[in-house]
Amino acid sequence: MTAQSGLSADESRIVAFVEKTNDEALTLLETVVNINSGTQNFAGVREVGRIFQQEFDALGFKTAWVDGAPFNRAGHLVAERPGPGPKLLLIGHLDTVFEADSPFQKMERVDAPGEGGRYARGPGIIDMKGGNVIIIQAMKALRDIGALDSMHIVVVFTGDEEDAGDPVSLARAALMDAAKGAAAAIGFEDGPGDPKTAVISRRGTTSWTLRVKAQPAHSSQVFREDIGYGAIFEAARILNAFREKLAGEPHLTFNPGTIVGGTMVEHDAVQARGTAFGKTNVIAEHAIVNGDMRTLSAEQLAKAKAAMEEIVKASLPHAQSTITFEDGYPPLAPTDGNRKLLAMYDQASRDVGAGPVTAVDPDRAGAADVSFVAGHVPLILDGIGLMGHSDHTVNETADLHTLPSQTKRAAVFLYRLHRSLK
Repeated sequence: MTAQSGLSADESRIVAFVEKTNDEALTLLETVVNINSGTQNFAGVREVGRIFQQEFDALGFKTAWVDGAPFNRAGHLVAERPGPGPKLLLIGHLDTVFEADSPFQKMERVDAPGEGGRYARGPGIIDMKGGNVIIIQAMKALRDIGALDSMHIVVVFTGDEEDAGDPVSLARAALMDAAKGAAAAIGFEDGPGDPKTAVISRRGTTSWTLRVKAQPAHSSQVFREDIGYGAIFEAARILNAFREKLAGEPHLTFNPGTIVGGTMVEHDAVQARGTAFGKTNVIAEHAIVNGDMRTLSAEQLAKAKAAMEEIVKASLPHAQSTITFEDGYPPLAPTDGNRKLLAMYDQASRDVGAGPVTAVDPDRAGAADVSFVAGHVPLILDGIGLMGHSDHTVNETADLHTLPSQTKRAAVFLYRLHRSLK
């Protein structure tokens, strides 16, 4: 940490409050990490939500639990503190990838000698219970200097970020409602886990399914003009054409994750598994390929879909192919507004002594809830939560030294953002 500079008297009080209450923040972090809240553990998600709800209630927020039954999930926590200032949307999530039967259940310190309590491992500690704690502590710091009374803050902690409910339109309705009229949206995900970076763009996710039907016959007759090449050759042609035409385009990736082919096939996209029956001396009649695609903008997604559809249409003789797409998380394209927020966050970070912050390569940033408000909120920044490494694994580890530094710069940033938008 470098020396603090450029802080007003109120901002210096924010920094002092965060330093004074860091042990309190650590206690809250350990409490919520030690409650399993895998997406499918509805009771656990609700319990973590209840703890954060109590924190927001004590801060004077109006809180509500959005029941997740209509989209088969636990639900979401929404907290709002109406005020005269511009509306700021803060986004987190309650669930983790570690379900109730996971062996990874508790927070534990994992320091090497001499590291002074710096590291802790735990399920969801950086993705993203640490980010939620940073939001709570930042709100407390703003209340401490009397700034919270003049701010309009709405917070949405979703309960299904790691596995969104179905239909997604219902699962993200509360988030979209909260985004209405917001001047800025800030996500407290861990991003790439590096405090030197933040996120101004994310690639969206789209799944696709290719289905091929061809003419069956004895294998000795394959390639005949009146019989054709079979379903597996046709699927191979299409996949290779995807690679030749689209691979290498910046920020675009597409991956065939499963493929089944033969005389008869069955494919379960939800369970990502399939079965096939066929013989080496029979030309395959069916093939199914399931994959995903990631794009940085709506325009890139539309262009890629059109190119893939055109390839599919150019079938080999006696084969018919179709491709369908199912959009998941939308892309968050980089914008001038997002860059403006990053510049403000970078300055706040420098002023509290946490160093400069630059935009992370979007290819290193996965999908996140903040992307749903892209195009609805003019200013968006994400990836400013608790830092560490190995999220989504049993080695998920937080650098606890970044808890106070991330909280300081988040609170000062929000204070300045509110004043700049008034």
